[in-house]
Amino acid sequence: MRSPGPAENGAPIALGLRANLAQFGLLVAVNALVGGMVGQEQTVLPLLAEREFGLTGYTYLFTYVIAFGLTKATANYFAGTWSDRVGRKPVLIVGWLIAVPVPLMLIWAPTWGWVVAANVLLGLNQGLTWSTTVIMKIDLVGPKQRGLAMGLNEAAGYGAVAVTSLVAGYLAARYGLRPAPFLLGLSYAVLGLGLSGLLVRETRDHARLEAAGHVGRYDHLHADLSNRQIVSHVSFREPALSSASQAGLVNNLNFGLSWGLFPLLFATAGLPVDRIGVLFALYPAVWGIGQLVTGGLSDRWGRRHLITAGMLTQSTALAVIAVADTFAAWAAAAALLGAGTAMVYPVLLAVIGDVAHPAWRGRAVGVYRVWRDAGYAVGALMGGIVADLWGLRTAVWVAAAITAASALVVAVRMYETHPGRAASPRGR
Repeated sequence: MRSPGPAENGAPIALGLRANLAQFGLLVAVNALVGGMVGQEQTVLPLLAEREFGLTGYTYLFTYVIAFGLTKATANYFAGTWSDRVGRKPVLIVGWLIAVPVPLMLIWAPTWGWVVAANVLLGLNQGLTWSTTVIMKIDLVGPKQRGLAMGLNEAAGYGAVAVTSLVAGYLAARYGLRPAPFLLGLSYAVLGLGLSGLLVRETRDHARLEAAGHVGRYDHLHADLSNRQIVSHVSFREPALSSASQAGLVNNLNFGLSWGLFPLLFATAGLPVDRIGVLFALYPAVWGIGQLVTGGLSDRWGRRHLITAGMLTQSTALAVIAVADTFAAWAAAAALLGAGTAMVYPVLLAVIGDVAHPAWRGRAVGVYRVWRDAGYAVGALMGGIVADLWGLRTAVWVAAAITAASALVVAVRMYETHPGRAASPRGR
């Protein structure tokens, strides 16, 4: 492929996974560390809230998830905007600097307010670092392997969530809820900052290379859209972009609900903390591993039908979780929920990359991730309110119904976006 000239570091640039394998692999490793920052909390914090801080009432307990979701959603927008304006790497480094205090605050927290404040910082870290690694990988690989790239990225991140959740649960059972599980997060933050500062290279020139040869299939989505127009298209107007945004929100609604509610539901059956950790790890483990297959599959089969089927699979899994009361049944349902999420998660990002012009791709990814990660807060808030009023299982049933409705929206409104399989956009 022709190049417009050297990259910012003076090296020649080209698009494609093979041409950028070293940097791509480094970014996969960095995103695994990003995911691990979340995994350190998921098994431990709901139990910490009850056992050390004596919290009662599900809505109050879920405040840390709400704080995380809202700040991550906001940070996603600025990550996209700043990465288009000043570059990807500076945003990545700032995100890791914000991460360093998080595990220390969790270790030393004397009150629940410290935990909430730590999750505000964690949300900022996740929004800046995860969004940036997504944008950088899309920059590197170009249009042909976008689904595969997103599958590898999300597999690394959520695989690390699963492994760290499992290890944190083991450490908590063996050594106590603090400080051992959070020392994992401290090591991740230091390593992520070092790799990002010393080895990661800027990728904006790869986006410029793609833009130079970009032939847009969507005439209404030209290169010079304003920020307001981009927000409007991704949120409401453009059928594929807006359908992806609502599906992403519902997908993370389920994750936010599970984060705050599943450990408590599993504890009602008298399961010990290490077995709860296994159950909680199954969901992101299958999710993470499955994306190694589903991202590339969407490059061959297309995006739309895979997303619809994935949302329906999630809805079915939630219904099983709502009625089950044994470790084996919950384990099967958690695995099914992970499989459904794997069918959706990297493919939604690929849809954004398919439709957005390279000139404003970073901002489009940022806006999409605002909607998607607002789902954390919506899921935690909805789950907490419904659980307080009608019980834990009813909250899971409500999530199952919302997820089925989301699948219907995708089936009716989204068109196929893969460059090799796409039909004409509908709803211009």
